Amino acid sequence: MKAYSELSREELMELREQLLAAYEEKKALGLNLDMSRGKPSPTQLGVSVGLMDVINSDSDMKSECGIDCRNYGCLDGIPEVKRLMAEMMGTTEDHIFIGGNASLTLMFDTVSRAYTHGIMGETPWCKLDKVKFLCPVPGYDRHFAITEHFGIEMINIPMSETGPDMDMVEELVNSDPTVKGIWCVPKYSNPQGICYSDETVRRFANLRPAAKDFRIFWDNAYVIHHLYEDNQVEILDIIGECEKAGNPDMVFEFASTSKVSFPGSGVSAMATSHANLEDAKKHYTIQTIGNDKVNQLRHARYFKNLDGLKEHMKKHADFMRPKFETTLKVLEEELDGLGIGSWIKPLGGYFISFDAMEGCAKAIVAKCKEAGVILTGAGATFPYHNDPKDSNIRIAPSFPTPEEMHQATEIFVLCVKLVSVQKLLES
Repeated sequence: MKAYSELSREELMELREQLLAAYEEKKALGLNLDMSRGKPSPTQLGVSVGLMDVINSDSDMKSECGIDCRNYGCLDGIPEVKRLMAEMMGTTEDHIFIGGNASLTLMFDTVSRAYTHGIMGETPWCKLDKVKFLCPVPGYDRHFAITEHFGIEMINIPMSETGPDMDMVEELVNSDPTVKGIWCVPKYSNPQGICYSDETVRRFANLRPAAKDFRIFWDNAYVIHHLYEDNQVEILDIIGECEKAGNPDMVFEFASTSKVSFPGSGVSAMATSHANLEDAKKHYTIQTIGNDKVNQLRHARYFKNLDGLKEHMKKHADFMRPKFETTLKVLEEELDGLGIGSWIKPLGGYFISFDAMEGCAKAIVAKCKEAGVILTGAGATFPYHNDPKDSNIRIAPSFPTPEEMHQATEIFVLCVKLVSVQKLLES
């Protein structure tokens, strides 16, 4: 297939007319397809419906340690759910604090505590002239929203196929005391699906920060979210690696069952050092008497252990895999060789990251919306919603059916072609 850049102006103009006619036909269908967020579909939610039957009015509501889960207390979570989340995250339960239904809340709280009261006796960030966070890009918009909310300066760190540019990370962290943190999605990253290599994890663990209160915010959101049973990526345990490197306090790891059980009523966890946990608990003791222990008990009894979680995730993968494969098949058939876009085939997670020609992402997203396909806003995968190249687009295949994803991706590639031709004609 001939690359668009090799076409003459006359060929491009003729192609534009053909594409415009096809686009008008698609618009006339009046579709309304949403690929904007990584939201589980109703069929996926049905996978976990048995969770509702584990506890009823006749159930023994006591934790294995004798705590009545209907009552107050147990600030950091019941033992069996701490053990379950520790197994999922690849650490031990003595490192675990159990939160509410969303790990995002734990992340927000952690930044908020550092901002208002400081970390382990260090100066509160609100009293400093400058606070900076490193942000691997493209990345997760909700991470960037948290640091922007607190007025923290965000610095873009380019991603490679093995993780963030560690030369740049090391240079900034080890030399600049105003750099207080970095956002990381280490496994099946949002949106690229990249997994950090062993070398990358070890380099993180061996950082020598200029700031005593520098912390790695390790959002292991997709730790068990594989698409293929026979091709799964495993990454090193950052908690253990930091301990080996003599940096036990340097990391906060987060995870949840939001896309394992029910997004609106899952269980979240933070894993960190004993010193960090004690520091955090001083604040949580004032903030809450404890999170929903009945929900914790429900999850622990339903999933039981890591094997139970893994078996459950195979069911999710069976629903997710056809949607990803359908989307990737259309991208490959329609765009391969044209030189107007690139993408990564992920082995897990919830997203496909697409890079259009520079200066085209916003126009592609707008064109898709006009034709009834809703995408995450262009620029959302960068701090301040500012993609310097206006190139990256995040595709979320989880919510529509495979058939709807096929329709949506056909419209998407049509918009990519149309906007790319227009860009080449203008240049």
